[in-house]
Parts: sequence; C-alpha cells; structure tokens
Amino acid sequence: MATKKAPVKKTATPVATKTVAVPAKKTTAAKKMTKAELVRFVAEKLEWTTKQSAAIFDLLAATALQETKKNGEFTIPGLGKLVKAQRAARIGRNPQTGESIKIKAKTAVKFRVAKAAKDAIAPVK
Repeated sequence: MATKKAPVKKTATPVATKTVAVPAKKTTAAKKMTKAELVRFVAEKLEWTTKQSAAIFDLLAATALQETKKNGEFTIPGLGKLVKAQRAARIGRNPQTGESIKIKAKTAVKFRVAKAAKDAIAPVK
C-alpha cells in the first residue's frame, strides 16, 4: 500500500524591494457637475420637476445646433456664442515620418466666450 507523503512547505525567499516615493495627488481639483446634477439643481431653484428642467436643456441644445447649422452662429446671452467657421486647406506634417501631407478645407464649430463671462471667471489683474 502506498503511503501519502506530507506536502513540502515552500518558504518565500526575501526579495529586495525598492521604495519609490509617490507624489501626492492635488486635492484642489473640484468635481465637475454632471448633466443630472445640473438638471436637479435647476429644478430645485425654479421649483420645477426634473423632467421639465431636463426638457429645457434638451431644447436649448437642439435649438443651438439647428440655428448654428442654419445661420452660422447661435448666441447664449451672458455666456457666449457657437460659431461655424471655415478652415482653409493647408500643408501639415505626419508626426511619425515627418512627411508633408495635404489637409483638406473643412467647416469647424467654435465657442466664443462672452466678455462678461471671461471677466467673471478670470478677471484681468
């Protein structure tokens, strides 16, 4: 009859570890407001339902897109304006090979911040 051997205990060999200083994370970064939080905030301030508040934001976004596409710009009073701009064709460079390439002309959308909003957020010193 075969006898059962006791399992061999393995001992871990000590491994030299190197301690690395990890830089501390900055705690000054504030959490960004999500769409749901914004909808809830507006609903509470104006005493609306969250559905009504969400509908206002959806309508504003849809109107902004439609008007920018049709007229070339859409102004949000006190905040800024969406502007449709033409970019000319130009010569660029492939960053990997350094080869010159042609970049086609295209239409881009830009947001121009209103002066009042700029001054309120980042006042001139």
